[in-house]
Amino acid sequence: MYAVIKTGGKQYRVQPGDLLVVEKLDGEPGANVAFGDVLMLGDGETVTLGAPIVDGASVSATLIETRKGEKVKIFKKIRRQGYRRTKGHRQHESVLRVTSIAGAGKTDKWDGTVDLTTKAMLDARARNLKHVITTLEGVAAPVAAPAKAKAAPKAAAPAAATEEAPAKKAAAPKKTAEPKAEAAPKAAPKKAAAKKSDDAAE
Repeated sequence: MYAVIKTGGKQYRVQPGDLLVVEKLDGEPGANVAFGDVLMLGDGETVTLGAPIVDGASVSATLIETRKGEKVKIFKKIRRQGYRRTKGHRQHESVLRVTSIAGAGKTDKWDGTVDLTTKAMLDARARNLKHVITTLEGVAAPVAAPAKAKAAPKAAAPAAATEEAPAKKAAAPKKTAEPKAEAAPKAAPKKAAAKKSDDAAE
């Protein structure tokens, strides 16, 4: 069974046992929180839509902690004016554990199968950091490949084998460069030839 609830101006789809991070709510850790603004209920193929909320439906949760979220940086600049301003902001937020959903004549409760024993695990699940969750649950992390062992030094070849090895072929003598033939004289430029022919005609 699942429900869509509204809190802090946002909508969330929740199920019993879900860890939910919402805008800051009043209360101490361990306090029970009830949400009456249920916009939709779903149970398998049966879906109940609210107009705007589902009558008689509610979602119960337990407040686990109130904390500050991730830092958001605000940077302002006006070019060529020497104006630069940097500011940081951390929004207050509450972490909840959804315990039950009631509505449409049914109640679905969390069976408590997920055990969050450490704050680190709680934080990782709230932020959906799967690699951290895997490590904290004790699941074996991928083992790094073992370093390659150094190659053993090659054994020296027996003396008899070296003696029987054929001698290298003698290098062929280098060819001597032959003297280049003298280049033929270049033909006279066409302009000069044309000028000579004009002079002869005169």
